[in-house]
Amino acid sequence: MNNKEFISKLASATKNTADETQKIATSVIREMGKTLEQGTAISVFGFGTFEVKKRMERVIVHPGTGKRMLVPPKLVLNFKPTPVVKQKIKKGVENNG
Repeated sequence: MNNKEFISKLASATKNTADETQKIATSVIREMGKTLEQGTAISVFGFGTFEVKKRMERVIVHPGTGKRMLVPPKLVLNFKPTPVVKQKIKKGVENNG
């Protein structure tokens, strides 16, 4: 689903115009980004938790050359869904797969 389809569905569900819904969605995403940049986790009730985690440095082996390389530490965005969401996804995959 692309952004336009998502906004259209959301607008229909909330009975707002697509423009109003786009503004709201943009504001929500912007605020989530600011909060995550500060290192604060965001819990969305009934959906899951977004948080920034530090991935430690590690050694990898380049598959083509076999050369060992050091990958520096970095921050990554992590999402942990609620058990209810996990179960719905699992059921959806089982029904579609």
